[in-house]
Amino acid sequence: MKTLFLKNMMPFAVIVMGVSGAFVTTSMQSVSEAKAPAVGYIANSQNQCLNIPVACDDTPRPFLCRLNGVSGAVAYEQEDGGNCVQPLYRP
Repeated sequence: MKTLFLKNMMPFAVIVMGVSGAFVTTSMQSVSEAKAPAVGYIANSQNQCLNIPVACDDTPRPFLCRLNGVSGAVAYEQEDGGNCVQPLYRP
C-alpha cells in the first residue's frame, strides 16, 4: 500500500516543486536595484563646475534639479575635466 501511495504521489510532488521553483526564480529576477542619488554641481558662466554639491537624480523626469528647489540654479553632472554640461533631474 505504501509503495502504491508513493508511486502515485511522486509525480504530483515533482510538479509542485517545479512550479514553486519557477515562481521563486521569477521573483528574484524582478527585484530592482536601488541606485544611489547622483550628485549635481552648479555651473559658472564658463560651464565649469563649482564645488557646491546638490542631491539630484540622473533618471529623466519632468523637472530639473535646482539648488534652492524651484527657483535656484540648475544642477549639472560633473564630467572629466570639471565641465558641467548634462543637467540632472529632481529626485
